[in-house]
Amino acid sequence: MFSFVGQFFSHFHHTGAVLPSWPGLARAMTRSLEQAPGPKRILEVGPGTGSFTGRILATMNEGDSLHLVEINPIFCRRLEARHLQPFRARHPRTELRLHRGSIESVPLEGTFDFIVCGLPFGNFSPAMARSIFKRLLGLLAEGGELAYFEYMALRTIFAPLVGAAGRSRLRRLNAMGKTLHRRHAGRREFVMMNLPPAYAVRLVR
Repeated sequence: MFSFVGQFFSHFHHTGAVLPSWPGLARAMTRSLEQAPGPKRILEVGPGTGSFTGRILATMNEGDSLHLVEINPIFCRRLEARHLQPFRARHPRTELRLHRGSIESVPLEGTFDFIVCGLPFGNFSPAMARSIFKRLLGLLAEGGELAYFEYMALRTIFAPLVGAAGRSRLRRLNAMGKTLHRRHAGRREFVMMNLPPAYAVRLVR
């Protein structure tokens, strides 16, 4: 936890939360993976310290594969030590690949059946958020599912603190989220047991 807090203050725009996501949000973000028959190809974007990664790995069977994209080198080392190396030791034939870099720049081949995204969209400009969603949806297989999360009442919490320009940015991000929800059969699952409470959002291509 202390490593996560330190990275929050050092890399706020990439980390986005003071505390890692709680297990309740991790379960909501990975619920579809638990119910999906294999083989499945999975992409996790912005795994951080692995709050969602452990749940993803628990759903995997022989023939499944997981690619992870993380920009923070400290988080990459923790992911390898805590989650990926132990899993490889138990499942040496399962494909796991950790890519260090941003989702906009990392070369990825093919499409994915499931994408689990832990990026802090509330910290991004609307242009950057649009660019990332375009990339994610482009990597999603037909009929595949993209899961990301939104903190509850983000505009209400931060609007008094960010000034007029910040409030405009939050309104535009909120409008973009609603558009994506309409275009991609969006579903939202409220997760009270998280700090702060959040919605797990699922989009289908």
